[in-house]
Amino acid sequence: MQITTVGLDLAKNVFQVHGIDAEGKVVVRRRLRRAKVGDFFAGKEPCLIGLEACGTAHFWARELRALGHEARIMPPSYVKAYVRRGKNDAVDAAAICEAVGRPTMRFVPVKTEDQQSALMLHKSRELLIRQQTMLVNALRAHMAELGMIVPKGREKVDDLIAVIEDGEDESVPALAKAALRPLVAQLRAAEDAIAAADAEIMTWHKSNEASRRLETIPGVGFRIASFIAASVPDPSFFRSGREFAAWLGLVPRQNSSGDKKRLGRISKQGNRYIRRLLVLGATSTLRSARKGTAPGAEWVNGLLERRPARLVTVAMANKMARIAWALLAKGETYRAPRAAA
Repeated sequence: MQITTVGLDLAKNVFQVHGIDAEGKVVVRRRLRRAKVGDFFAGKEPCLIGLEACGTAHFWARELRALGHEARIMPPSYVKAYVRRGKNDAVDAAAICEAVGRPTMRFVPVKTEDQQSALMLHKSRELLIRQQTMLVNALRAHMAELGMIVPKGREKVDDLIAVIEDGEDESVPALAKAALRPLVAQLRAAEDAIAAADAEIMTWHKSNEASRRLETIPGVGFRIASFIAASVPDPSFFRSGREFAAWLGLVPRQNSSGDKKRLGRISKQGNRYIRRLLVLGATSTLRSARKGTAPGAEWVNGLLERRPARLVTVAMANKMARIAWALLAKGETYRAPRAAA
């Protein structure tokens, strides 16, 4: 009998397959080694294959689509509702097979290798920035033990580095300098790597048409634009800008029942990195809005009269996300709002 729907539970070495026919009867239930997955599906008629979103899901989705199958990726939290009982690979594969056929299921757009590479640049840069912060804090803490304190700011740390590298300065013991010089070398290497990552991100941004259009939004720089363009290969997966903002976790968490609507803080259920970048971009735009030089300054200043500044920046980030979805969905560039008559 022909297989119409398959649930494929991904793993590092051993994969679990659960396939059913058009009537819902189980046709195949077996384990596959990694090297045998391609051969197994190459000999099958085109069918619908469900996958859980994970580190290798986009790779396998591209491989299965190249074999003629329709591969769809789903968030694991949505698949969990279809797990009957217990936890093993066979049960997970059956749940994936059940979930992928549901008409109301939401799927994850399959990314290309180019888009995944652009996202790797952002993730690597974020890791390097964390390492830079750790090294700066370590230098400050160690020098503070010797009575040397400098004001806040990365540029002020250069004063400490100058003392550490000065062979004639005797205010710091030679043994302490020997201990801190490797940290200084790592800090400089991390900063050089961050600059190189920024250059690569800028190059990718200039080569991507969608990313260039997103940069026209006030408060959206090349980093935000490139990350959104790489993360959202198909904006039609979201029905509206509000749904896109909800995917990023920028909408209030609801605890409503009946006619009573209770809205709390933002859900924070989306990507933390892009949400932070959007809030930072909104914060920079807020300064210009207070001066009346930013587009939509009247709306922003009206919110500031009623709400705290931090809440306003989150509202601005929500609006920026909705505008970004509209530009991606319609293929347009940002148009500043017209002044009221």
